[in-house]
Amino acid sequence: MSNKGIKIATIGGGSSYTPELVEGFIKRYDELPIKELWLVDIEEGQEKLNTVGNLAKRMVEKAGVPMEIHLTLDRKAALKDADFVTTQMRVGLLDARMKDERIPLQHGIIGQETNGAGGLFKGLRTIPVLLEIAEEMQELCPHAWLINFTNPAGMVTEALLRYGAHDRVIGVCNLPVNMRMTIARLLNVETERVYIEFAGLNHLLYGIDVYLDGKSVLDEVLSIMGDPEKQISMQNIAPLPWDPSFLQSLRLVPCPYHRYYYKTKEILEEELVSFEKGSTRAEVVKKLEGELFELYKDPNLTIKPPQLEKRGGAYYSDAACNLIASIYNDKRDIQTLNIKNNGAISDLPNESAVEINCIVTKNGPIPLAVGELPTSVNGLVQQIKSFERVAAEAAVTGSYDKALLAMTINPLVPSDELAKVVLDEMLEAHKEYLPLFFRN
Repeated sequence: MSNKGIKIATIGGGSSYTPELVEGFIKRYDELPIKELWLVDIEEGQEKLNTVGNLAKRMVEKAGVPMEIHLTLDRKAALKDADFVTTQMRVGLLDARMKDERIPLQHGIIGQETNGAGGLFKGLRTIPVLLEIAEEMQELCPHAWLINFTNPAGMVTEALLRYGAHDRVIGVCNLPVNMRMTIARLLNVETERVYIEFAGLNHLLYGIDVYLDGKSVLDEVLSIMGDPEKQISMQNIAPLPWDPSFLQSLRLVPCPYHRYYYKTKEILEEELVSFEKGSTRAEVVKKLEGELFELYKDPNLTIKPPQLEKRGGAYYSDAACNLIASIYNDKRDIQTLNIKNNGAISDLPNESAVEINCIVTKNGPIPLAVGELPTSVNGLVQQIKSFERVAAEAAVTGSYDKALLAMTINPLVPSDELAKVVLDEMLEAHKEYLPLFFRN
């Protein structure tokens, strides 16, 4: 760390999530004394950056911590000598997310920002920008950690690990935190008493076992989750109940996103109803964001408003801020992160990104090996990993053939002909943000 104190740069600083991050840093100031927090955005996001940045300044002032908040459109100035860089971007803004959701649904397939055709296109738009940032970091802050929260986090981390100029890369997600807190609540115990052995991919994460005070309670948890009223879900996913016999035969804790693969028909029906009403998740989020930014403009607001949890980013600060604090303080605690596999899951390549429990040290996370995945889930994990790898290659090269292959590999796209139709339509819709695909 520099003599001037800790410097953190947040790319996508005008995001509605920023107050959550600032609150997390304020709560941890005693163990993570941040001198400078630079919030960076692009020109189209300047108004939001100013609004959320001014709220951040009021929050810091109210808390009485000597943290300087800098607002800028100059990414390189923000990156210069940074100790940590967090990314929470949305290339193309929410209008692009609407297309990611609505175009696939027009063709009768799931539209979602991290899964299927929508997830592919969010990755294609995002990966080239993050690779640019990694290159700039290697020049301006080579010792900094890149903490990526930008979705699709698994595919993005895969691309950064394989093609990035900067090797200090960690992907974070609030899902494992959410799952642990929800399971603790279902067990009616304090979160600290619960430990979940996690392994898989981002948004394809399984709880291999659940421990309460060191004793396995997997059977009890699966039994509870069979109750339609006691589900683990997220703001952006319909809490469709799991069949109790399926859970007992799976003998793993599925994450909310598994509904896209194990309940494809039911999820699609739900999404099509929302689509017809003009209330896809992107449209709901756009309305929520409008309301949040009106709140943020209030000069008397000096805290993170509770309405932010409806945005779907609850516990984001716990995931991102805990990670940064643990690296800075060499805590050696266990967190669930997206990192290079290095043999932790023996079925997957060493150099691929996996989401797994890690011991967090000052030199970065060390994955806790789980060996082979159960046969029952290994096939699906392999299929999504092949999708992520081919999609990352398409994003880096601008290859139409690779993008078509990635689209067709994905289990949420049911045929090669449909994959081509949707791919062509989405390429045209996102043309502005996909220059590599339109070089000729």
